[in-house]
Amino acid sequence: MNYRSRKVVVTGADGFIGSHVVEELVAAGAEVTALAAYNSFDSLGWLDDLAPEVARSVKAVRGDVRDPGFVMRLLAGQEMCFHLAALIAIPHSYVAPQSYVETNVTGTLNVLEGARANGLARVVHTSTSEVYGTAQVEPMDESHPLQGQSPYSASKIGADMMAEAYARSFDMAVITLRPFNTFGPRQSERAVIPTIIRQALDPHCQQINLGDLSPRRDFTFVVDTARAFLALGAAQDIAYGTAYNGGTGRSVSIGETLDAIQSLCGTDKPVVTEQARVRPAHSEVRALIADPSRLQRASGWQASYSLEQGLEQSIAWWKSRIAVGQVRASSSYMT
Repeated sequence: MNYRSRKVVVTGADGFIGSHVVEELVAAGAEVTALAAYNSFDSLGWLDDLAPEVARSVKAVRGDVRDPGFVMRLLAGQEMCFHLAALIAIPHSYVAPQSYVETNVTGTLNVLEGARANGLARVVHTSTSEVYGTAQVEPMDESHPLQGQSPYSASKIGADMMAEAYARSFDMAVITLRPFNTFGPRQSERAVIPTIIRQALDPHCQQINLGDLSPRRDFTFVVDTARAFLALGAAQDIAYGTAYNGGTGRSVSIGETLDAIQSLCGTDKPVVTEQARVRPAHSEVRALIADPSRLQRASGWQASYSLEQGLEQSIAWWKSRIAVGQVRASSSYMT
C-alpha cells in the first residue's frame, strides 16, 4: 500500500505519538485529516508544534471521539484511520476511571462504527503494552495473557476486544498495534523519562523525585513507533482482528534509565523516592519486554533507534524548551 494521495484520518493527532504519526504520513504523501480534542484555548495540541511546511499539508479538525455523530461525519470520504485518541495517564485512571471507559472504549466503538458505515479500507487501532500487565514470560508475544492492572489498562483491553469483535463480526479490516513504552520529544511529564530529564536539566530542581526504580521497560523511541504505525497500515500479509507488538525487544530498569539520563545530562543529583509517584502494590507492572517478531515478519518494521540515541534527542528537545521557558511552572508530580 502506497500512502501517496490516500485520504487518512488520525484521531488523537494532537497528542505525543499522534503528532509524530501525522509527520510521517505527510512525508509519505498522504492527505491527512488530523483530529484534535476540542478545547477553549484555540490550541491544536502538539499539532501547533509541527514545522510550517508540514502543518500546511494537514487539515486539522477539532472534535471528540465520544460523539458518534461527529465521528461518522469525520470519517466520511476517508480511506484509512489511525485511531490514537485515548486517555492514557495511568495515575489519573485511578481518580476518574469512568472517563477512561467513555473515551477509550466508547470512543473506539464510535470509530469502528464510523469506519464500517463509511467503508474504510483499513483501521489501525492503538493498544498499549500495559494490557499485558507484569510479564509472565519474557519476552512477551501477542499470546501473553491480558491483565487489567489499572483502570487505564482495563479500558484499553476493552477497546482491543471491540476492535477484534468488529473484525470477526463484520469482516472489517481492523488491526491493532501495541506500542511498548514510547518516549521522545513532546511527551508529557506524566511519563517517567521526561520527568527525569526535566528534573535533571532544570536548575531549580535540586533533586530528582521518582517512584519505584526497579520496574523494567522496553523503551521505544517515538519515531520508531510512528513508523510502526505506517508499516502496519501498509502491510499486506496481515491478520485482521489481531494485535502486533511494537517494541525493541530489550528492557532496562527505571534506575538504569535514570543513570543513563544523568550521565548524558552531565548531572549527579540526589534521587528521592516520592510516595505519590508509587503505584498501588498490586497495580504496578514489574516488567514489559516486547517480542516484536510478528510485526517484523508482517511488515519488515524494526526499531532503529538505540535507547541512548533516543535519550539524546529527547534531552536536546527538553534543553530547547527550558531555554525559552516553555515548560510547566512546577516540576511537581502530575496525576
